[in-house]
Amino acid sequence: MTSTDWKETAYDDNYEKTLVSLERRRADDTAFSIADAEGVLKHLYAQDGNDWVGRGELQDIVMQATIDAYERFVGDWKKAAGRDRP
Repeated sequence: MTSTDWKETAYDDNYEKTLVSLERRRADDTAFSIADAEGVLKHLYAQDGNDWVGRGELQDIVMQATIDAYERFVGDWKKAAGRDRP
């Protein structure tokens, strides 16, 4: 294991857990919508930009993995719904 393997592991674990959680919520909560997921993503962007005290490297990785998972989830859902056109 290299000294940076933990970063990739942390990213991958958080990315997958976030996607699984979002898929589960979509399946279980009929009121959950694309707009809801986009709203959370908007707040994640704001939270990411508000890092004026510094989260630290691990929390930066977790934040990026979470944002990336939400972006993929929303994009995939829009594509499946035929809403990916301009």
